[in-house]
Amino acid sequence: MEQRIGSSSQPLEGAGFDPAFIPGLTSPASARTEDDGPEKEPEAAEAEESAPEPEETASPSEPEEDADVDGPVFEASDRRARIVADHRGVRLSLDDQECEFRWDEIGAVETETARFGKRYTVTVHTPDRRWYPIEIEAPARSRFTEWDEQLDAVLDAYFEEDAE
Repeated sequence: MEQRIGSSSQPLEGAGFDPAFIPGLTSPASARTEDDGPEKEPEAAEAEESAPEPEETASPSEPEEDADVDGPVFEASDRRARIVADHRGVRLSLDDQECEFRWDEIGAVETETARFGKRYTVTVHTPDRRWYPIEIEAPARSRFTEWDEQLDAVLDAYFEEDAE
């Protein structure tokens, strides 16, 4: 008969046991070693040093690309959140987090206003049944109508065109 010394159960992993764990972005704490930290820091430093070069070459071409397209643009923001919808797609940002959706990645765009208060919610739905809501605090409730009209103009110009 074999006997094992120690526990036979595996340690639990995930956000419930490791607050720094983000699925897909970080490895669980049990998989990390002391060697991971120092090795990654020089690579990150090299990446940061080389990153501005491609960004600098890419940024001058973006305004030229935007200047060629003359169409409706929707933009709304408050102190934390921002949404931009134009010919390239829909871009959402909240604090330091950003996501961008091309028109072919969007299944639907939904707007909702709060019954009380000044919150305007825009939700981007993708074909794979995921949704990404963002709330923007309007300076006044009268802006809701204006924002709806601007967003409808953008959706009519770009979203419906791709659906046909």
